[in-house]
Amino acid sequence: MAKIKVELIENFLVVWNSTEGSQLYKTEFYGKPLGIPKPKIPEFDVPLLLDLMEGLYLAEKGLITIYEGSERRKVGHKKLKQKARQLYEEFDEKYAVYRDLRDSGLIVTPGIKFGCDFAVYKYGPGVEHAPYMVSVKKAGSDISATEIVKAGRLATTVRKRFIIAVPDLDAEKTRYLIFKWFKA
Repeated sequence: MAKIKVELIENFLVVWNSTEGSQLYKTEFYGKPLGIPKPKIPEFDVPLLLDLMEGLYLAEKGLITIYEGSERRKVGHKKLKQKARQLYEEFDEKYAVYRDLRDSGLIVTPGIKFGCDFAVYKYGPGVEHAPYMVSVKKAGSDISATEIVKAGRLATTVRKRFIIAVPDLDAEKTRYLIFKWFKA
């Protein structure tokens, strides 16, 4: 498969070719079709928007080539990471978790509407509701019992499992703490 050309514009990546964008979305639910909040069919005739984390992952996998500007300068992984670090707080930790989950075959989308870092699917948005909400924490960082209870109550309300992911960047491993709530 030929690499898909993607343009970097500000903090987004755009797949202008709708056929290639549809293919990326259809295969593993990468990106969001422009102007279609919840696509019901995997083929669409609009550009596909990727966030920087998705783009970096796809570039590292050799599936896309990123360029910018009218002279179409190629954008390397290093530059994309620098840009992402400016946009995302604790990018390296979040990206390590994103990559680990994607490499495990899961579908990962932003979790902002659930108050967490990622919503994680087994099969994909539109096919199922996300069964997991994942918050990324640095090893040794503090988390209060109140924060855990708040996240747990929200997860229970929206019928999701609450997970705290703790990446170890040196060992390239991530530990997952999965909370299960029960009534006494």
